[in-house]
Amino acid sequence: MKLRTMLLGAAFAALASSASAQDQGAAERVTATVKTLASDAFEGRAPGTAGETKTIEYLVQRFKDLGLEPAGPNGQWVQPVPLLHTRLGAATRMAFQGPKGAMPVVAGQDLYVSTIRPEDSARIDAPVVFVGYGVNAPERGWDDFKKTDVRGKVVVFLVNDPDFYAKPGEPAAGKFGDRTMTYYGRWTYKFEEAARQGAVGALIVHDTAGAGYGWNVVVSPGGENYDIVRKPAEVTSVRLQGWLAEAAAKRLFASAALDLDALKAAARSPGFKPVELKGVRFQADVPVTHEVVTSHNVLARIPGTSRADEVVMFGAHWDAYGKGKPDAQGRVYRAGANDDALGIAGMLEIARGMKAKPAPARSVVFAAWTAEERGLLGSEFYAANPVYPMAKTVANLTLDILQTAGFANDVVLVGKGQNTLEDDMARVAATQGRRVTVEGLPERGLFYRADHFSFAKRGVPVLLIMGIAGASDLKQGGVAAGQAWIDAYTGSCYHQACDAWSPDWNLDGALQDIALVGTIGGELAGSGTWPSWKAGSEFRKLRPLPGRLAGRIKVGDSSSPAAPGNASTETLRKWRITPWA
Repeated sequence: MKLRTMLLGAAFAALASSASAQDQGAAERVTATVKTLASDAFEGRAPGTAGETKTIEYLVQRFKDLGLEPAGPNGQWVQPVPLLHTRLGAATRMAFQGPKGAMPVVAGQDLYVSTIRPEDSARIDAPVVFVGYGVNAPERGWDDFKKTDVRGKVVVFLVNDPDFYAKPGEPAAGKFGDRTMTYYGRWTYKFEEAARQGAVGALIVHDTAGAGYGWNVVVSPGGENYDIVRKPAEVTSVRLQGWLAEAAAKRLFASAALDLDALKAAARSPGFKPVELKGVRFQADVPVTHEVVTSHNVLARIPGTSRADEVVMFGAHWDAYGKGKPDAQGRVYRAGANDDALGIAGMLEIARGMKAKPAPARSVVFAAWTAEERGLLGSEFYAANPVYPMAKTVANLTLDILQTAGFANDVVLVGKGQNTLEDDMARVAATQGRRVTVEGLPERGLFYRADHFSFAKRGVPVLLIMGIAGASDLKQGGVAAGQAWIDAYTGSCYHQACDAWSPDWNLDGALQDIALVGTIGGELAGSGTWPSWKAGSEFRKLRPLPGRLAGRIKVGDSSSPAAPGNASTETLRKWRITPWA
């Protein structure tokens, strides 16, 4: 067993060193994969399109060529994922009606909305209520709703957590991790909570610092949205959800004689109560086209030997944003060369290395997810309908955006203090001559913004590599050069047509990260080790015990002293998931 572990870990060692013939071969293979997936022939890899069909065929053939086995349901290569796809048409009405008359809003400039309801139109004529940060967190002593009835109303939220802008001494300070975003700060949570409260519309006031990205990212889906197909009783009450530009929000609040800046400060207190914008109604009448499309996760595996029922999973998402408006260079396909064709290429490289070594003790699954860009939907569907039980899934290791600026002296950790995989990261990074740097902007909530999160919220320990989580200390140029790379990518290319392969890419640093993740996964696959959640993690109660014993504990089962209690049940409710057994 120990020898197998060493061999699997060593399979990636050459990638982590200085330039070598093997590094060059890896760089060429990774580059070829990215160039193919990001080419116009794949049409931006949007779910449910001809681009998806070509992508799925390509990935299945790549896995076959590597000698892997199908790992989907019933021995198939794919797991069908039924998705609701919606697109808004030109609105016949979109305005706020206030005491002084109509305040029209320019779609894409003042307001961005979409829908995930399977209806032919989205019609709203409803009063508007400001609900602060929209947080309902009894375990933190915080409730922004205070039993206010917002059914049939449009709620307006602030982005991020109540303590994001809190000053020392203010009541909110430290309540939600200070500058580290919790799930309560994510737009996904806010829209979900609006639906739980019965609202018909939900709008978040955008600010770049709080959101972690600019308005250009907000509008990038172009009025499209996706959701998992849900039963009628589970369809959200929210007819339109989206964002208000900050300048437009200030005008809106002023029309009701309210000061948005003053309300922002008031919302940083647990005593805050919702404030109705008196005399203001949001009116919208927008045609909606909707269809159910069947997208696909692609799943491949290397079967294990002595512990074949236990699974180590690698993941990356194959989807991007499809076709959009031409950019300055006339490019229309938002092909996601880095986000996440490069992650897919890295995962394939790990699979190639593992397959070349003796079979591991545990089974290793390689998952190419659909619809990550639409809300982590492919991984969420799998986690809700797992091929391999969550209790037997040892860990999920995810690659989503890798830096392309060369060798780094460090690796960036996303989600400090969550689980013991970060200790493995530090140990393996040291063998590469690197150290661990904690993510530079934890307020952006990146831990909740990639496919590993679908597994974390079901108790599976996870590790995410995301190149935009913090400035790498590059061999050439240091942290300043690392930050310059992030600024250039997120400022211009993130979710845009210019996220394209470039001959200027330097994959040395990406190969370091691929090698690191492959080594950690290889060690887990060749051993009986179970990573665990750390004491301060909000996910710890979802898997209180390691290994097979954990699989016999049901969440919320108070009959066992080791089982989690009501706090975990509340967490599950918040994340709209059911307990695993």
